Amino acid sequence: MTLGWIVSLYLLFTLCLGIAASTLISGISDFFSASRKLPMLLSSFALFAVWFGSETIFGASAEFIDHGLLGIIEDPFGGTLCLVLFGLFLVRPLYRQNLLTLGDLFRRAYGPRTEYLSAFFMILTFVGYIAGQLIALSILFEAVFGLATAYGLLLSALIVTIYTAAGGMWAVSLTDFVQSIVIMGGLLLIAVYLGMQVNLQQLLTPPTPGFFDFVPNEDNGMAWLDYLAAWMTLGLGSLASQDIFQRANAARSEHVAVRSTLLGALLYLMFAMLPLLLALMTFQLEPQLLEGDQQDTLILLVARHTPVWLQGVFFGALISAVFSTCSGALLAPASILAENVVKPLLLRDSNDKTLLLASRWCVVAMALIAVAVASASDSIYELVGQSSSLGAVSILVPMLFALFDKQPSARGALLAMMLGLGAYGLTEFIISVTVPAIFIGMLASLAGMLVGRGTRRKS
Repeated sequence: MTLGWIVSLYLLFTLCLGIAASTLISGISDFFSASRKLPMLLSSFALFAVWFGSETIFGASAEFIDHGLLGIIEDPFGGTLCLVLFGLFLVRPLYRQNLLTLGDLFRRAYGPRTEYLSAFFMILTFVGYIAGQLIALSILFEAVFGLATAYGLLLSALIVTIYTAAGGMWAVSLTDFVQSIVIMGGLLLIAVYLGMQVNLQQLLTPPTPGFFDFVPNEDNGMAWLDYLAAWMTLGLGSLASQDIFQRANAARSEHVAVRSTLLGALLYLMFAMLPLLLALMTFQLEPQLLEGDQQDTLILLVARHTPVWLQGVFFGALISAVFSTCSGALLAPASILAENVVKPLLLRDSNDKTLLLASRWCVVAMALIAVAVASASDSIYELVGQSSSLGAVSILVPMLFALFDKQPSARGALLAMMLGLGAYGLTEFIISVTVPAIFIGMLASLAGMLVGRGTRRKS
């Protein structure tokens, strides 16, 4: 059986499983949160799959080749930090709120006007993230089927849209479970097979000076502010992510939600090391691949050094990883669009069946937007990083105040979102400053919240 047939059968299985999950959907609660019925195993794998996508396999491995460990602080280390912090501090208070989306939290704490603005910003944070996953899938489809990038982009968007729109959170969770098993098994097999072809002792020798440095020093030249900003981009920025909240919120109990988030973080950190190990093997097996664009380095390495059956396992693992991340990332903003924009503005008095149909069309709408963004960019790591930064500077501060401030200020929340995003955009894209833009954006967001709270008290 050829590689194309192996991958095609796997894609067909994934699509059928996601569509079959539609039989479990009877209303909005099933579609958004699986009616909070996910057991520990499904919930843990769903949270593991949050981060294990294109940025971990393609983006992080390329950054690792170029810059060593300091180049991948943002992901996977920042991503692991985010899941740990979310599990320790945010899962319990959010789970007790019994929400469908984070936009519902903003409505309860601040009112409908803040809900609409927060929904816009939260949707904005996902557009680039979904686009990054679609770019990765188009790279894979080109490698396996020889499809042009544009066709691969459309095909991948079509597949993930069909099964996500059909089965909602149930489709995401069930496919994540199967895909996570394929990811773990596939990457382990590849690592063992290629490991037998390299000098394992030489792998511990840094290919360039400072390659294995984990903290800034005079020799590697990295500034501490840039280092902290790398930790914060995913580590703090994605705490206000509808995707993580939605997966944790689908657990069958608060206790399961906490434990599955922490277990998901552990699994993610462990298996995120495997693409980095494969990238390190490239220095011995195919050093010529280190020139030019490294986003397809692992694909070429496996294609040249493994048999067809193992290539099928590898590409199945890669496709699994990206599809599992993409489906959840697609459902998250679609849920916010449906629940916090379309429903209150257009379908306030509609029944559950109408709202469910609208939610499915919102999945389609988000996919179309992401395809447009993906067509205009080709950097997976950059798209993902910028998406997380937007969440850090606009949504994080008002979300924390909504959870922990006894008298949250709507005016403060509005100022926090607008000032944070405005300051970040100004210093990231227009004015050159020495301080990382994410710091400036978060400080501006906090200042806006405090000013708004102070104004409310005086009045």
